[in-house]
Amino acid sequence: MKTTETMTKHPNVAQYGITDVKVNWNLSPETLQKITIDKGMGKETANGTLTINTGKFTGRSPQDRFIVKDDYTADNVWWGKTNKAISPENFDKLEIEVTKYLSGKEIYARDGYVCAEPEYKTNIRTITEFPWSNMFVYNMFLRPSASELENFNEDWLILDAPGYECPDPKAYGIRQGNFSIINFTKKIALIGGSAYTGEMKKGIFSALNMILPLEKNVLPMHCSANVGKKGDTAIFFGLSGTGKTTLSADPDRKLIGDDEHGWTADNTIFNFEGGCYAKVIDLSEEKEPDIFRAVKPGALLENIVIKENGEPDYMDSSITQNTRVSYPIYHIDNIQETLYANNPKNIFFLTCDAFGVLPPVSKLTPGQAAYHFISGYTAKVAGTEAGITEPVPSFSACFGEPFMPLHPTAYGEMLSKKMTDAGVNVWLINTGWSAGPYGVGSRIKLKYTRAMITAILNGDLEDVDYDQNFIFGLHMPKYCPGVPTEILDPMNTWLKKGEYVGKAIQLAHSFHLNFEKFAAQASDQIIEGGPLIDEHHHLNESI
Repeated sequence: MKTTETMTKHPNVAQYGITDVKVNWNLSPETLQKITIDKGMGKETANGTLTINTGKFTGRSPQDRFIVKDDYTADNVWWGKTNKAISPENFDKLEIEVTKYLSGKEIYARDGYVCAEPEYKTNIRTITEFPWSNMFVYNMFLRPSASELENFNEDWLILDAPGYECPDPKAYGIRQGNFSIINFTKKIALIGGSAYTGEMKKGIFSALNMILPLEKNVLPMHCSANVGKKGDTAIFFGLSGTGKTTLSADPDRKLIGDDEHGWTADNTIFNFEGGCYAKVIDLSEEKEPDIFRAVKPGALLENIVIKENGEPDYMDSSITQNTRVSYPIYHIDNIQETLYANNPKNIFFLTCDAFGVLPPVSKLTPGQAAYHFISGYTAKVAGTEAGITEPVPSFSACFGEPFMPLHPTAYGEMLSKKMTDAGVNVWLINTGWSAGPYGVGSRIKLKYTRAMITAILNGDLEDVDYDQNFIFGLHMPKYCPGVPTEILDPMNTWLKKGEYVGKAIQLAHSFHLNFEKFAAQASDQIIEGGPLIDEHHHLNESI
């Protein structure tokens, strides 16, 4: 463990309206773990890792996330189901309630920062009700040196009060007792009623997703990134279950980060965070060695069932499917120490296409890159959720819609421009099915997907011939080292070609219907990046 307790002079939290408290400042993870155990709020596993239960909420509560609607946000935010408005007056009332609730208690304060690239460093002060919530913040944000702590002034404040539930939600303009609210003018993230630690992480991520593009010309990205021995950076986008963490962990490349990054005007890719927050359902050393080995003292396990021998039971989802671990990034061996690198060369959009119709690898034009980025497609597979027996298309704009305050086309246009200016190649990688949909075909072998990514990183697909998929317009390489040629065009793998065409048109139709909500603000270049078969226009004409 690389920490010491800091003895610097600390500010008075009365400036935030919190009075009559015992404040524990910047405690080490070891101390926070001991306090958590002593207070009966957690247990240790056989190897000494702290495990806690987050209670009623084992995931984010998207319906209870709000942004204060004021002069800064009114005309900038893409208001709607994802970004719900709350008035400044209601925020102020809730802030007073939360600070009153925290007053008179023993609380935990931590100074940290986000954005590893020094020019964009953003100081975050976090005040938490629970000791283990504070340990999560130690793990996930960047950790200042002792000298940086001496003169620390926060840019943003997080107030985290899981034990406070609003008794009269309607009177405060919220839906129920819990809430997660971002106030861009006051620069406060206010969390009440939920102990799920991800609300703190995603609150700051959401704030950066607005501030960086609007004020700094930086593209914020929900992605992982790594850098090769020659200094070439690769970026991996993908929703849950597409292989983002697995494929960005590469013994020949150093990890920059696994979840949240910025892309600057001078082509630096930097990690926002100082740690990883990984799903651990079905975790094994064989499948995810880096994550498995990172679960050691200093890590924080959430909502895991512990076996009688003290070992975590990663197969048991009886508390939640969304079992998690947070750990400081130095728990991973092969990392880029600065957490930033230059020279982005390749971007991968990972999708698990359970319909089995997208090519395993295809190269995108700038218009297609923006279109597929804004779409953020993957498919939910039968059996993952009650009632799903057929594959269901799932779209999350920019591969991170719940955290994107601006209209998705704003991010799409930025990506297109950066990709063109920097000469970056963008690839769509299907880690899902081949030779038929889920239930008929089979999942594309991980070793083939790894071979495609390696070939791209080595430049092996620069000089090969490409075919264009006649439904999606995607450019498919005719040859890729280490991959059977016959699987590169998905139609080849289907026994009945007519069924491939029918299923592909069905998915193309889903893309078009999903994109309708963005089309009014998308350029012609982006719209033309979609599937070539514009099936729903014919449907509309016949209605």
